[in-house]
Amino acid sequence: MIDSHIHLDLYEPADIGRMMRELPSFGVERVVAVSVDLASCRHVQRLSRGYPGQVVPAYGQHPERSIPSEPELDELFAFIRLHREEMAAIGEVGLPWYNRREAERKGERFALEPYVELLESFVRLAKELNKPIVLHAVYEDADIACDLLEKHSVRRAHFHWFKGSEQTMRRMMDNGYFVSFTPDLVYEAEIRALANLVPMERLMVETDGPWPFEGPFRGQKTHPRMIRYVIQELAALKSLPYAEAEAIVLFNTKKFYGIR
Repeated sequence: MIDSHIHLDLYEPADIGRMMRELPSFGVERVVAVSVDLASCRHVQRLSRGYPGQVVPAYGQHPERSIPSEPELDELFAFIRLHREEMAAIGEVGLPWYNRREAERKGERFALEPYVELLESFVRLAKELNKPIVLHAVYEDADIACDLLEKHSVRRAHFHWFKGSEQTMRRMMDNGYFVSFTPDLVYEAEIRALANLVPMERLMVETDGPWPFEGPFRGQKTHPRMIRYVIQELAALKSLPYAEAEAIVLFNTKKFYGIR
């Protein structure tokens, strides 16, 4: 199995070491470690070099964080271009749905336009470098992301932990994008309904760790071993034997990220 989206650099160093040692015993071959800013990119790079063959790096700027200054963005883009050969994808990038909703709840103005412009810059960079792009874009923001991907003819897109309308999901499937599901698939009926819309050949699994989960995972530290339960749920939803579902998801993830 491969955890297709984890914030490995946000774990405590001791937890990272223990987790990496444990992965083989849980059948986890690799993790795709995404980044949230330039410092995170550098940390993820060190982890990928420290755990070769286990940590697959992706470099980006998380959209729920403040937009960096122009010099900071220049440095980030220079870093990504310089290390294009070692990274699997650009990510995590996208649009700030949660921060925007919180600001609106408080009656505060939130300017979305700078985030859309930044996302378009990352989409152009993905096109330039011929790399997949990992997207944080949920609900109506996913349609904006689709607009930008279509505008720049970028088809290798991974919408992680997607939540949104059936119409948007069908648009994403028509465009050939991939979607990953987290352990909340086990206990959220709304998420299972979305998963039913995705053909097996477009599915991946993730933890988005260290983000915590509820249901049977309440109180547990998020660990890549949890993706087994996501695959079990997908197998049940698709009426497939577990081994077949596991093999398909592994194939999808390797194909999308160019993992040998």
